[in-house]
Amino acid sequence: MTQHSRRPTGKAVGRRRVAAIDCGTNSIRMLVADLGADGHLTEVAKRFDIVRLGQGVDEHGSISRESFERARAVLAEYAGIITTASVERVRMCTTWISRRVSNSDEFRTLVQETLGCAPEGITSDEEARLAFAGATSGLPQASYLVADIGGGSTQLALGTAGITDRSVSVGLGCVRLTERHLRSDPPASGELAAVQDEITALADQALAELPDLSGTRLLGVSEAVGTVAAIAFPGRRLHHARMTYDQVDYVTERVLGMSFAQRQALPGIHTGMADVLPVSALGVRAVMRCARATELIISEHDILHGIAYSLR
Repeated sequence: MTQHSRRPTGKAVGRRRVAAIDCGTNSIRMLVADLGADGHLTEVAKRFDIVRLGQGVDEHGSISRESFERARAVLAEYAGIITTASVERVRMCTTWISRRVSNSDEFRTLVQETLGCAPEGITSDEEARLAFAGATSGLPQASYLVADIGGGSTQLALGTAGITDRSVSVGLGCVRLTERHLRSDPPASGELAAVQDEITALADQALAELPDLSGTRLLGVSEAVGTVAAIAFPGRRLHHARMTYDQVDYVTERVLGMSFAQRQALPGIHTGMADVLPVSALGVRAVMRCARATELIISEHDILHGIAYSLR
């Protein structure tokens, strides 16, 4: 289901119009933007669609027929937008999902036939680098840790604005861990204990591979972070808002006791995120705790912007 859409407008003079597409485990997203020679990016149109390509992948190891058809329908709409907007360059990156499924070649063919370009299966290091580039663009020179909590995995990238020094990827994925552990509605205490133990272990594992983070600012990107922030700050602009650990902890404890219907009724919750919200909140809290971060800066600029910048 489409969650966010903006009509394309006329291209600015002296700029190249590009389309960046991020294909993840839970969603497919597109950013159409005008890119200047100086690297300045002007957003033209944006789409966010919950496709859930990763549904059942942890169990079966392949993308389902239903997921294929959902992706085909969304990509056909993207192709129309790209044509109408007179886009000059397109780059579509697939992340964890393309690294894990047995039928990735079939998905590649579907994209080629529907969108007219081949998807690029990127490594976890490249995924982290692109997310870091997008999240830190335009920020002051400082040390940043960018946390991208996705549907299949979590990427942590450490560096200064625009330049990644170190990255690590772990299997902390909201879709995967929800399917693996949470069967009851609302989740049973034993299910929550099991998923929380796994999330904590994965976050500990990831942070143990990074150097001392003293003086480092934590940036959070992804739908998981944005959904938690939308509950903490209903109706507020989220880009570069700051969430304290106590605020994240409050939201987490609140949603863990809710039923699916109660989570879905929360203001600002995108359709398709309500079922993975408990794991999303637990993931954000665990990363903050393991990083010993007292606050997290929300960034609505992420891998999509990093992909767009790469088309210079």
